[in-house]
Amino acid sequence: MTEEYGLLEVDADEPVGDEWENIDVADTEADRIARKQDREFLEFRKRIKDTEQFKVEASVFDDATLGALYKLVQDGYIDAFGGPISTGKEANVYTALGPDSEIAVKVYRINASDFRQMRDYLDGDPRFEGIGSDKKKVVVAWTKKEFANLKRAQRAGVRVPEPIAIERNVLVMEYLGGENRRAKRLSEVDVENPKTAFEVVREYMRRLYRAGLVHGDLSEYNIVVHDGELCLLDLGQAITVNHPNSREFLERDCHNVAAFFARQGFNADETALLDAVTEPEPDPTGDAGREA
Repeated sequence: MTEEYGLLEVDADEPVGDEWENIDVADTEADRIARKQDREFLEFRKRIKDTEQFKVEASVFDDATLGALYKLVQDGYIDAFGGPISTGKEANVYTALGPDSEIAVKVYRINASDFRQMRDYLDGDPRFEGIGSDKKKVVVAWTKKEFANLKRAQRAGVRVPEPIAIERNVLVMEYLGGENRRAKRLSEVDVENPKTAFEVVREYMRRLYRAGLVHGDLSEYNIVVHDGELCLLDLGQAITVNHPNSREFLERDCHNVAAFFARQGFNADETALLDAVTEPEPDPTGDAGREA
């Protein structure tokens, strides 16, 4: 792999996001569609459940989730569904055809097996206070959290899948990959320029931190190579820097990243990486520390 991994440019005038943005977990149009059960929705539900790629994942697609997919189709975000990209304990990701290009559709399971782990990331995040223990609300909050985190990361100049739309527990975003093949993870490629790749990942971690976010689960398994760029995935668990566990999660991210690149032959030090990520942003006026 010989890519140079160019960094995204940052628009200095673009705000990175509101640290205290509230997340609404009230019922959405998808819930109302599922309750109404009109003829068009019933036809859509039958058509989806009869397709081969969804038959084996029937437990993922309860009526409200199908209502969310139906609403996204009606709103013009999805034209046709493709096959699965990945399946996991918390979510399945599928390809789909959007109005302009291929897209990815991430469906979070309401009955997620990692429900308690989700709570560990949500508890202490000021955006999610007062959600309680309602499983549906937690998963909807998690989905909206990933959408909000992707938007904030993108504004901060971090290469992530572009968030397109969200409905209940379904997230529509940019598809990273080519025809019939998703983008490869760093764990799946031969990194010929580990120093350059490490510097890009370090800079994206630094930009995330300055945007008020810590990835929280960063490793070679959720960094992919797409069109010569390194892209960070899976920001659902990303937390604000005000989260009580943010330092612990950031230290773990630094350990994982440094350990991977050390295995690639680049002498990456996790302490130096942590210092670089958390280094205060320089005062643009040059007056820091001066008295007025």
